[in-house]
Amino acid sequence: MKAIVVYESYWGNTAAVARAIAEGIGPDARAMPTSEAKGDALAGVGLIVAGSPIVAFALPTEKARRDMAAKPGKAPSPPDLSHPSMRSWLETLPKGRGGAAAFETGFKLSPGSAAGTILKMLKDWGYEPVVKKERFLVKGTYGPLREGEIERAKAWGAALAGR
Repeated sequence: MKAIVVYESYWGNTAAVARAIAEGIGPDARAMPTSEAKGDALAGVGLIVAGSPIVAFALPTEKARRDMAAKPGKAPSPPDLSHPSMRSWLETLPKGRGGAAAFETGFKLSPGSAAGTILKMLKDWGYEPVVKKERFLVKGTYGPLREGEIERAKAWGAALAGR
């Protein structure tokens, strides 16, 4: 089964989780930013795993992205906004068939969800959820990931491959 792990990442945490999930799924799975997940990359996909950080308690909006760029706060570097948002990628995803899974990066007690919105949008395009959403934890607003989260992402990917 062909699987892709598509992500939106600002400071590298979500990208690192996506790569670990793809590694757990197996050698034929590819992790890629939203800008690469189109055309041939989508051909024959049996499983789409998509992830994003939680921003303002939700899947990031274009306004939230603009605000991050305008007011970087205490970020260690400017956010990477070079790829389309997960929301805009999902809005242009062609209808398909296959499985879906979603993940997010955020705080343990953070309300709201990016992954819930991702799963709903994937389902609207014909991709059926195969598992519940998953959250991978960061230590601070900009990361890094908590200890053990990369290993947990690999294990989650392996569990997805077994479905």
